[in-house]
Amino acid sequence: MALSLPTPAEIRALHERHAPSPEALELVHTHCEIVWQVAEQLLARYSGDGIDRDLVRAGCLLHDIGVYRLYDANGILDHGNYIRHGILGHDILKAEGLPEEICRFCSCHTGVGLTRRDVEAQGLPLPPADYVAITPEEQIVMYADKFHSKSTPPRFHLPDTYAAYVARFGSDKADLFRLLRKTFGDPDLTALAARYGNPLR
Repeated sequence: MALSLPTPAEIRALHERHAPSPEALELVHTHCEIVWQVAEQLLARYSGDGIDRDLVRAGCLLHDIGVYRLYDANGILDHGNYIRHGILGHDILKAEGLPEEICRFCSCHTGVGLTRRDVEAQGLPLPPADYVAITPEEQIVMYADKFHSKSTPPRFHLPDTYAAYVARFGSDKADLFRLLRKTFGDPDLTALAARYGNPLR
């Protein structure tokens, strides 16, 4: 039985319903749209079989919806608990009645995956569990997300830049990112950086 997927317009409405301010909506929803555009590039070159493009699109457009729960009444983002945005997004989508296959894009896209061991060893403010992308759709959303940041100002990350960053978290994380690059290839970010006026580093 095919999943019932929300349309881009329905997804935009979800963002508008949960965003605490127009500024937060612009930051998060624009990032999600950029991640989808990166994923489209990767999908165009992906040689694997049976990937659900519509599911990837929904995952890209919804993966960061939990960020809205981290803004306080003054519009300040709680950076200290940012790692919780994935599980917060999972909760939002579950409460909205969306299937687990979509909810997982929120909880399983952080870094190149968080394991129970990561959570316990680092004392992360998350319920001990594995938050790891399993399906090709989850993997491509997680991977595409690595190339754009909602920092101030927002920026694009070159593949080698992110590879150097993720290596700080251990050789296992570096190896996972290397495998993702081999599987999905490197996106061309130059045109996207120019279109959105975000630096490319």
